[in-house]
Amino acid sequence: MLNFLRGNGDGWRMIDRRMFNIGLGATGLVSSIATPIRAAPAYAGPNVVIIRFGGGVRRLETIDPKGTYAPYLLNVLTKRGVLIPDMQIDQLKGGNTSHAEGTLNILTGRYEAYRDAGSRLLDDRLEPTEPTLFEYLRHNFDLSAHEALLINGEDRPQEEFFTYGVHGHYGIDFRSEMLSLHRYKIYKLARILEEGGLTDKAQQEAETQYRDLLAADQRDIVPDQSDAVNTFWADWRAHYGDDGFKNPRGDRLLTELAVRALAQLRPRLLMINYQDPDYVHWGNASHYTRAISVIDEGIARIVKQTDADPFYRDNTVFVIVPDCGRDTNGLVDLPFQHHFNSRSSHEIWALIFGKGITRNKVLDRPVDQTALAPTIAALMGFKAERAEGDVLSELGA
Repeated sequence: MLNFLRGNGDGWRMIDRRMFNIGLGATGLVSSIATPIRAAPAYAGPNVVIIRFGGGVRRLETIDPKGTYAPYLLNVLTKRGVLIPDMQIDQLKGGNTSHAEGTLNILTGRYEAYRDAGSRLLDDRLEPTEPTLFEYLRHNFDLSAHEALLINGEDRPQEEFFTYGVHGHYGIDFRSEMLSLHRYKIYKLARILEEGGLTDKAQQEAETQYRDLLAADQRDIVPDQSDAVNTFWADWRAHYGDDGFKNPRGDRLLTELAVRALAQLRPRLLMINYQDPDYVHWGNASHYTRAISVIDEGIARIVKQTDADPFYRDNTVFVIVPDCGRDTNGLVDLPFQHHFNSRSSHEIWALIFGKGITRNKVLDRPVDQTALAPTIAALMGFKAERAEGDVLSELGA
């Protein structure tokens, strides 16, 4: 358990870090988090890397040869697997085609499988109400939390909620671990406060920052991460330091987290939630196209690393899919939106390649986004029993 010194009228005393997490009261959960509630067999299936080609992207700038900014994806990776050019998000009445919703469609295999966990302006805070792939995997196999790993962007703490849902038979005991700049800041501030030596002003500022970070997620969960992840953060801090000026930012940060996690934590199921194309909301199209290129470069680095690593080589499946599409209306003041339920915001794609997957194939039929979760589950040897999508039977070599 992480503690730190805090000043009071009688000098210094140790403060449990959970005191800063307002409204938690989760002390009794420590043992259930550390110990699985039932015996499960060892996992012997393929590794799976899910890459959310996120921030909402259109087919034109990704898989269309006439306009792509992702040449590695289009010209190299499509030859290694099955391209699904006509994946769609169902046009639900009142549904929103956005990042959190699309990500949960992928993770649960269902639409509207979430509830509001206390949203703020421009900040969706959606909590899964159905099991995620992480929970299914750890429910069926004896895997540690860091072997089911989620990597999130630095400015989306609302996606910290995706580590587990609230379905009665799954939940926190089968959660995934999380890597994000938000989680690193929690780790770093806890270390700084434990190490001491701060001025009174610096101590107060650090405590306030720490409390604010913990308050971003007030669910019934202790903030402590596993020993494996704490070791990961210790190495990260030793390399990049505390000031935040040396480590990569944006989606380059996610790539760096991913390649280090693959080498150090050895996840069997990894999801990387790229997001930077969403900066196009500010109206500059180059933010969008450059972000697609950055993701493409990141994917190339990740694939190269897995190809060179015996643990992952020939035993890994990649699933690359956008969270949502984008509008194509060039007449609006800010084009490239995705909140208006237009047809193009529902039009996405997917690429699946790796162990057991047919090479250089195009699956030329409409496929629903909810098919991904049950298909990934089938590839890994379990059933996503609550998913409503269909398993894609055409992938096998």
